[in-house]
Amino acid sequence: MLLVIDVGNTNVTMGVFDGENLKETFRLTTRTSRTSDEYGLAICDLIEHRAIAIEEVRDVIISSVVPDVMYSLINGIVKYFHTTPLIVGPGIKTGIRLATENPKQIGADRIVDAVGAYELYGGPVLVIDFGTATTYDLILEDGSFVAGVTSPGIRLSANALWQGTAKLPKFEILKPKSILAKETISSMQAGLVYGYIGQTEYIIKKVKEEAKLKEMKVVATGGLGKIIADETDMIEVYDNRLTLKGLRLIYEKNKK
Repeated sequence: MLLVIDVGNTNVTMGVFDGENLKETFRLTTRTSRTSDEYGLAICDLIEHRAIAIEEVRDVIISSVVPDVMYSLINGIVKYFHTTPLIVGPGIKTGIRLATENPKQIGADRIVDAVGAYELYGGPVLVIDFGTATTYDLILEDGSFVAGVTSPGIRLSANALWQGTAKLPKFEILKPKSILAKETISSMQAGLVYGYIGQTEYIIKKVKEEAKLKEMKVVATGGLGKIIADETDMIEVYDNRLTLKGLRLIYEKNKK
């Protein structure tokens, strides 16, 4: 079996594949203070809790946007799984050509999402990842990663609202029944969610317009992305496992 690990700014998201079948998924909070033993034991516990034997996990692939985590995480994998993980980075085969001005600045998570979206849904495709930041990445029909847009994530925007205003309370991130809010909580929900729907639709429209594309598939992922995807017909596919699937596809391209 293959263990895939995506280290994000907020969570470490993991999945176990048996061939093409994603058997289980689980998460850890991203912490730079964990030791290799803490990472190794935590991951082993999560896997065994899902009735998967550690010995069945033969290979591991990792993508990360948090460099400070990697030393302990890699050593934890080597110590507890007895294999050296494949790391998404320079020199790895992806099937995607990075055609931006500075390819080294493109995060591993964005490359993985691009591979997943292009391989599974075809191109041209705009892949939107509603994570800590929300990213919009355009991959053309020939597999060229040509442009990206980055904006504050939904929760990050909500946190800014909570922290920057003394009297406004924290609230659940969801779409209220109406944009015509009549009290504080629903007014904040309306501003955040409807505002984000509008931002998403405008960016999709402008990307398609400036790239001069008559057709462009739009694929979304990320935990809070479903809230937005459910409210606009401009997002054709919502796939919350896209990053994990992309990691498996990259592993397949690189295994000996």
